[in-house]
Amino acid sequence: MTHADENASSEDASALLGDARAMFDAAIREVKASRIFPSIDLTDVAPRPLDSYTGVRIVAFGKAALPMSGAAERLCRENDMPVRGGVAVVPPGYPGTVPDDEHEPEVVDVIVGNHPIAGQDSDEAGRRVLAEVDRAGDRELLLTLISGGGTALISTPVEGVDVWDLRATYRLLVRSGAPIHDVNTVRKHLSRIGGGQLAAASSADVAGLVVSDVPGDDLSVIASGPTVPDPSTFTEALRVAYQSNIWHDLPPSVRKHLTAGARGQRAETPTSADELGRVETQIVASNADARAAARREAVSRGYRVVAEEALEGEASETGRRCVREMMQHRVDAPSAWLWGGETTVTVTGDGAGGRNQELALAAAIEMDGTTGRTGEDDIIILSAGTDGIDGPTDAAGAWATRQTAAAIRTRGVDPTAALDANDSHTAHRASETYLQTGPTHTNVMDIVIGLSR
Repeated sequence: MTHADENASSEDASALLGDARAMFDAAIREVKASRIFPSIDLTDVAPRPLDSYTGVRIVAFGKAALPMSGAAERLCRENDMPVRGGVAVVPPGYPGTVPDDEHEPEVVDVIVGNHPIAGQDSDEAGRRVLAEVDRAGDRELLLTLISGGGTALISTPVEGVDVWDLRATYRLLVRSGAPIHDVNTVRKHLSRIGGGQLAAASSADVAGLVVSDVPGDDLSVIASGPTVPDPSTFTEALRVAYQSNIWHDLPPSVRKHLTAGARGQRAETPTSADELGRVETQIVASNADARAAARREAVSRGYRVVAEEALEGEASETGRRCVREMMQHRVDAPSAWLWGGETTVTVTGDGAGGRNQELALAAAIEMDGTTGRTGEDDIIILSAGTDGIDGPTDAAGAWATRQTAAAIRTRGVDPTAALDANDSHTAHRASETYLQTGPTHTNVMDIVIGLSR
């Protein structure tokens, strides 16, 4: 490749990255509280007419809890419903980072739980949420604002299991590569809040507003389904532990509790709506909403959207599959592929990274050595979490072009070895192909954008 070709390649990659980033930003804006709440009608959510209630109490937990609480307070004021109190539980580092176009709560207290692995702060936060639930009188409305990350943030363990055993179990589950449905099947049976238990503990009517961060938008899985009946059982939790190869590593107290539950010696989580009282729960934002916004942005920038699909499976294999799908398409016009959902990573190495960076690194390796129609860098894949966080790193995700793997090697890192070690963050830092956004204060899983021209 000549120097002129290298310059053209760099310009092409920069233009594609700018377009991909604009599509990702559009997706994020679509699922923020400031966009969601103006279209919410409380009369559609409350189990009874609004004039039946003397006031509202708010409990919020998850990555969107801060702006959702602020927006909910404004919504209640517009409906002449006084907010009597409340609590919002957010991850570390979230207070003080709410964007200017979002509203922070004025009445609701903001506290921090542990994330992504539950800990002492999560236990205390869970107890604070349960105390607020207990304060809600039978003539008040308990407005429950749920978003991704909620399970870890408010994890108060069941009797007989302490918070450290709970933390060890959560860590094993996260590292196992099990899908979120299976992970939360176990977690619901170790917590006092998930699996409909929050709603069952309330003497007040419950209205749940949910930002979905799970494939299929299953309300019983999002934040472990605190306001809906739980279809999972202790027996299924045992199955997950065995099939994920973590059973023998679980703390003895956890094994004892799950075994006793499977034998009918522990009460199951609520399985029917009758056990919950008057409850209405609605999804107010999802990955489909974010993808629709990304699609509109792509079309406005002159791209033809070739495919829009759900995203699942092991991150590295998914990254390779996305590249193969794009390269098999004959490009005669600027083209876009949109994927949304959540992949998994089976951790076998000790590196740093997340599922989006791992997907992008695998994509870079798959593209390595290929050339476009005229040798230019005419393809890009960007993969990022809509929460702005990808694994235990400061990145939201990463991108890859045909030149990324070579750039990683030039800086002394072997991309294949990095992938094998689950060290995708190191590789993307070497090539400067990682995306940083900071906390976005929303979470509808991941968005992967493929562009070619």
